[in-house]
Parts: sequence; structure tokens; C-alpha cells
Amino acid sequence: MDVTAELDAVGLLCPLPVLKARKRLSQLATGEVLRILADDPAAVIDVPHFCTEAGHELLSMQDEGAVQIYLVRRG
Repeated sequence: MDVTAELDAVGLLCPLPVLKARKRLSQLATGEVLRILADDPAAVIDVPHFCTEAGHELLSMQDEGAVQIYLVRRG
């Protein structure tokens, strides 16, 4: 899978990871993939909900130590 862009939201608390993801995704073309790194416990709920509401596809969600990694395809 080709990742087009990355957003490092480590250290940011709700709602900043989602707000920054929205802004970054708006700069991508439809179908491009954003990799988001976050360590906010609320991101586990916020990122999937944001994708559903905004029409983006959450491709994967995994933990790597204290950091969660999300792959989101712009819808």
C-alpha cells in the first residue's frame, strides 16, 4: 500500500488529531492514503468515527507501543 502523506499527532489531545487529519486529508486527492500517528487514548474512538462521518475509509488501525497508527484513504 502506498502512503501518500503522514501526520504525526503524537502528544496532541482530542480533538486535535482529528482536526489536523481533516486538514491534511483535504490536501490529498481522492483515493490517496494518510498515515496518522497518535497517542491520545480518545483517538481509538475519534478517528474511526471521523472517517465514517466524513466519508473516508479507515484501512487499518494498529498499536505500536504507546502509539496508534491509522491508515486512512481519502473518500
